Amino acid sequence: MVVGSGPNGLAAAIALAQTGRRVRVYEAAPEIGGSARTAALTEPGFLHDVCSAVFPLAVASPFFETLPLAQYGLDWVHSPALVAHPFDDGSAVVLERSVEATARELGPDGPAYEHLLGAFVREWDRLKTTVLAPLDVFAHPWTLLRFGRFALRSAQGLALSVFRGERARALFAGLAAHSALPLDRPVSAGYGLVLAIAGHAGGWPIAKGGSRALPLALVSHLESLGGDVIAGQPVQTLEELPRAPVVLCDTSPRGLVRIAGHRLPSRYRRRLSAFRYGPAAYKLDYALSAPVPWKAGACRRAATVHLGGTFAAIAASEREPIRGRCAERPFVLLVQPSVFDASRAPPGKHTVWAYCHVPNGSATPMWERIEQQIERFAPGFRDCIIARSIKPPAALEGWNPNLVGGDINGGLQGLSQVWARPTRSTYRTPARGLYLCSSSTPPGGGVHGMCGYFAARRAIQEIAPPA
Repeated sequence: MVVGSGPNGLAAAIALAQTGRRVRVYEAAPEIGGSARTAALTEPGFLHDVCSAVFPLAVASPFFETLPLAQYGLDWVHSPALVAHPFDDGSAVVLERSVEATARELGPDGPAYEHLLGAFVREWDRLKTTVLAPLDVFAHPWTLLRFGRFALRSAQGLALSVFRGERARALFAGLAAHSALPLDRPVSAGYGLVLAIAGHAGGWPIAKGGSRALPLALVSHLESLGGDVIAGQPVQTLEELPRAPVVLCDTSPRGLVRIAGHRLPSRYRRRLSAFRYGPAAYKLDYALSAPVPWKAGACRRAATVHLGGTFAAIAASEREPIRGRCAERPFVLLVQPSVFDASRAPPGKHTVWAYCHVPNGSATPMWERIEQQIERFAPGFRDCIIARSIKPPAALEGWNPNLVGGDINGGLQGLSQVWARPTRSTYRTPARGLYLCSSSTPPGGGVHGMCGYFAARRAIQEIAPPA
C-alpha cells in the first residue's frame, strides 16, 4: 500500500510490484502526480507545469532508467543549450551540453571548469550511484571521496577559489541556488556540481506535453505489473486503508504525523516535529502572446534561464529567505517550455514558468519583483503577458500538502539534513510495516524517484515474502 502518487510514491509502488506483490496507491488529489502535474492555469489552450518542470535528475535516476517509460508515452525534449544566464550588458553565459563547449564560454576560466567537472562527467554512472543512491553510498568510495572534497564546500568558497572571472562564478551561483541554501553554507556547492554534471551527462530536458507525462508513464507501467492507483481518495488516518503488511507514505513528516501519529511513539513524533523545512517558492505562470524578448539572444537556446546577474547579487538574494526576509531583487528561475514543445500553447503563443525563493510560509507578494527581474533582462516582457497565475507559498501547500510552507525540496537540505532526513532512521518508522518514502528522506528534493525506490527496498528486506 502506498499513500501519495508523486514520483517517489509511484517509484515505491513499482519497486514493490516488481517483486510480485499486489500494490495499490491512494492519492488525495483528483489527479495523480504530486508535484509533477500539468494544468491549464491561465487561459484555454495553455498548459503549465504546476511545480516540477525540468528533469535533469529524472533522466539521471538509476531507477527510472531501468523502466520502459518511453513505451508509455514519456518523451524527453532537450533544448539546444541546458541553461542560459544573462547579464545586464546584454550578454549571457550558457551551460552547454558538453563540458568543452561550456568551457569555451568561460574564457580564462575554461580550463579550470574542465578540470573541475570533466572527470566527474566521465564517471557519472558511478557518481550518481552515490549521490542519488544513499543505501549504496560506498559502492564507489574513491569516486565519492574525490567528489566530497568539492561537494561539501560552500558554493561561495568553491566558486571564488576555482574561478577568477564573473561569468563562471555567476553560472555556478545559479546552479547552486537550486538548493535554496545560502551560498555560503556547506554542501551548497554539491548541488551546483550535481546539476552541472548531470546536465553534461544526460541533459536538462522537459517532458513533451508537460510534466504530467512522467507520472502517467509510471502509472501505466505500474498497472502493467498488476498495481493500480485510486485518485481523489484522501487518507485521513491509516485505519481507513485495507490491512496490508506494509504501507509507504509519500508525505511530509508533518503529514505522516497527521495520518499515523497514533501509531508512533511520542519521542519519534517529536523528532518529526523538529524536522526543519526550507525556504519556499513563490511561483508564477504566464500565458504570453510572443516569446520572451530576451536582450541576450543566447537565452532563446535554453529551456531554463537563470535571472540574477552576478555571483554577489545571487548570493545576496539567496541569503535573505533563511533570515526571514524577501530579497528586493530576487534570483529567478525561469523555464520557457513552449519554445521547444509547441504542445504547451496555441500557435504563436507561449508559456513561461518562474519562481523565486522566499521565507517559508511568507505572505509577501513577490510577483512584481519577479516581473521586474524578467523585464530587466527581457525589456518588453510585460507587453507580452496575456494572463498570469500567482502561487504564493500558501497556495502551493494548499495544492500539495507535502510542500510545507511552500518548500518544494521536502525540507531544508543543509548539512545536518542531507543524509539523516527526517531522522537517523530515514525511511523506517518505529511502527512495524510503516515507511516514509517522500523527498523528506534521502537523497532529498528533485524528481528522481530514488526516495521511493530505496524506501521500498528497505521494506522488502524487512517484510514477509509475497504469498
